[in-house]
Amino acid sequence: MNAETFLENFGHLADAPGGVKKLREMILQLAVQGKLVEQDPNDEPAERELERIAKARRELVAKGNVRSSKQMPLPDLDEAPFLIPPSWQWTRIGSLMEKMGAGSTPLGGRKVYVDQGVPFLRSQNVWNDGLRLDGVARIPKDIHERMAGTHVHARDVLLNITGASIGRCAVVPDPFASANVSQHVAILRPIERRFSDFLHLCVISRFFQERVMRVQVGVSREGLSMTRLRHFPVPFPPLAEQRRIVAKVDELMSLCDELEARQQERNRVRVRLNEAALDRLTTAGDDDELTAAWTRVRSHFDTLYTVPENVAALRQAILQLAVQGKLVEQDPNDEPASLLLSDVESLRSQLVSQNCMPNYHPQEELDTTRFRCFLPPTWEWAQLGALISLMDSGWSPKCDDHPTTSPQQWGVLKTTAVQPLRYDAMQHKQLPAKLEPRRQHEVQAGDLLITRAGPRQRVGISCVVTETRPRLMISDKIIRFHLLSDALLPDFIVLCLNAGVSQGFLEEQKSGMAASQMNIAQTKLRRTPMPIAPTNEQRRIVERVRQLMSLCDDLEARLAQQQSDADRLTEAMVAEVLEGAAAGVGA
Repeated sequence: MNAETFLENFGHLADAPGGVKKLREMILQLAVQGKLVEQDPNDEPAERELERIAKARRELVAKGNVRSSKQMPLPDLDEAPFLIPPSWQWTRIGSLMEKMGAGSTPLGGRKVYVDQGVPFLRSQNVWNDGLRLDGVARIPKDIHERMAGTHVHARDVLLNITGASIGRCAVVPDPFASANVSQHVAILRPIERRFSDFLHLCVISRFFQERVMRVQVGVSREGLSMTRLRHFPVPFPPLAEQRRIVAKVDELMSLCDELEARQQERNRVRVRLNEAALDRLTTAGDDDELTAAWTRVRSHFDTLYTVPENVAALRQAILQLAVQGKLVEQDPNDEPASLLLSDVESLRSQLVSQNCMPNYHPQEELDTTRFRCFLPPTWEWAQLGALISLMDSGWSPKCDDHPTTSPQQWGVLKTTAVQPLRYDAMQHKQLPAKLEPRRQHEVQAGDLLITRAGPRQRVGISCVVTETRPRLMISDKIIRFHLLSDALLPDFIVLCLNAGVSQGFLEEQKSGMAASQMNIAQTKLRRTPMPIAPTNEQRRIVERVRQLMSLCDDLEARLAQQQSDADRLTEAMVAEVLEGAAAGVGA
């Protein structure tokens, strides 16, 4: 099958979601089933090569170079996962190996690593497309020599046998200087080194990977045992055909690389178009520009929003328009926000005089001239601290690493309970029975929550608690606050904190030693600039955002369903091709 024929028959699969990945899987499966290249009747049958390998193995055993083991029977038809051409033969991996075993870790572990020395290959260095040696660990030469049993040779096949990367595999290039290997990686050294490349194709193919997953389920950190691996069945073609198969796979995988690059470029263009369209929408200077920008988005909607991921940018644009006063029309009959804020200030002064709350003294006045955002005439800027009556954080005791099993048990909210505009009570850990709950930290309906500590992308996120189960406490990484007046809608305030100038300010205030350990102090949070709309307009904005977010939910669900349908169709087409290939072999 040449590249043109392959594209003609299967190229359309590449345009489906995940299509190129499915093409790669299909190429490998066709390769190991003997349907990727034609068989040549002049090739020496695999049986004769296997006889020579068996003889060479007996000689190695006699010399003491290979440990003696029982003769393994050939796989029977029931054990073979598919039919293969008559000139091929099923065998077992262990029957083909001069060496087969896991690596080892030097005494002292990481403490013996050096800047200059012999490469020490670990699972993070072994990938299906080859060894990746950037940042490879190194060990002293004398330790490497003492670990003689795990030296790596050219043409070895390295296989990850533990952890999340189990099943990942690479062929050691030739020439190769020297290296050693950790206990998380197995060395497979074929007696016939020309078999290494085809063995690699077998290992990374679906039939082999599925078997790895089956036998390692429930296994502890030891992962895939050598005993089990030795008995894995593998197809063995004539060596000449192996070379043709490997060359054809390389050719078709390069073609897949090109298809994938084109697909990624199309996606990048689509993202750039989407960003440009939404940027025009959110930076429109007047009603005419806003109308023109929205018309442009609406006209190209089917092009811009073809995958669920692109809808996230649309959601953010909706929030941006909402907090700029561009999402709903202003009503001249609405009481302006200046009067609302005056009433809030009077209420705050009254509560302070009654010792019901501490006074708020802004460290600096708001400089609205630096905001590249022009509010409608009826809106006003205010600092968050001037709008709130309560601000506190919770308690973070050492909890059980699981949620409660009953609402009668106490739990502590994780920061992931606070999502943009959404509260998730399921995100909590159980308070140990030996600890007394601190009821003053129990979350209540009406609380506004914002995350103050954690990874950068998780800090400064806020939501309103509309309803919650009892006996859940906020942690000390979550700040809770209440608004002074009912004229300030919690849902509107949270919209502002999640978009526009307010969100940008919060991003600037994050500090910490690393991106994984950031925080925002309460004093900085209180200084957050907030665009305040008239109360009636706040209601209209909140309702409009709710409607549009619901439409975004529907759009994401529809796109996800389309993608799922396309995935199933692609899977079915690939399965049909492979079943046809299997039938052709047995014909």
